[in-house]
Amino acid sequence: MSNGWLESASAWIAEMGEQGDFGRQFVLDRPMMERVRGRGFRKALDVGCGEGRFCRMLQASGIPVVGLDPTQALIRHAQERDPEGDYRIGQAEKLDFTDDCFDLVVAYLSLIDIPDIEAAIAEMARVLMPGGTLLIANLTSFNTAGTTKGWHRDERGEWQFCIDRYLEERVEWVSWRGIRIQNWHRPLSTYMSLLLGHGLELRYFAEPAPYGGDPARVERYRRVPFFLIMEWQKPRL
Repeated sequence: MSNGWLESASAWIAEMGEQGDFGRQFVLDRPMMERVRGRGFRKALDVGCGEGRFCRMLQASGIPVVGLDPTQALIRHAQERDPEGDYRIGQAEKLDFTDDCFDLVVAYLSLIDIPDIEAAIAEMARVLMPGGTLLIANLTSFNTAGTTKGWHRDERGEWQFCIDRYLEERVEWVSWRGIRIQNWHRPLSTYMSLLLGHGLELRYFAEPAPYGGDPARVERYRRVPFFLIMEWQKPRL
C-alpha cells in the first residue's frame, strides 16, 4: 500500500522550493546548521533527504554528504538540482553502508515517515562512527498526537489545539496543499528508549521557537510545541 510519497512528490517539491516551508525556514534551519558548522564533520548521511535541500545546505558549509530517500522522484529532483551531489535510493530500515562509516548522520523531519523506527534507528547507530553525531529534527509527539482533531474552536470561539491518544503509536494520513502522506505518531519515550538502547548518548535537546516569518504563524508555533532537535553521540571505543 502506498504511503503517499510517490503521488505527492511534485506537490512536495513545489512546497519546499529552495527556502523550505515555514517550519524549516523560520524554525529549524538555523539551529540545525548551528549544530554542524565548524565542527569538522568529514562525511555525512542525510536519511530521508527528500528533494535534497538540506544536503545542499550541508555541502555549502563544506560537509560532504550522501542523500538517501526511498522516493525516486525526489531523488531525481535532488540530482537535477545538484548534479555533483551523491543521492541514492534507499530505505532507512536497511542502509546499504558499512559499519562506522559516517561521522554525521542527519534525520531532518524524516523519523515520522518511517514505519519500522526500531530498525531505522539501529541502522543509523550502526553506520555512525564512534564519536560521531546523530542529529535529529522531528515533530514533537505532542504535535503528532493532535493530527486528527488538531486546531479547533472551543465553545467561546477561541482556537485550541487538541492532543489525544498520546501513548498510542499509530499512522495517520495528513494533507495540505496537494500533499497527502502518512505520518507516524509515537510518544517521545519510544524514540528516547530506542536511541538509549543502542548506547547513544544525548548531548543536546531543544524545542526551537520561530525566529521570523508571518506573525500569525509565529503565534501558533509558540502556542503548540511543533518541533524538537536532538543530538546524540556514539561513544568512542
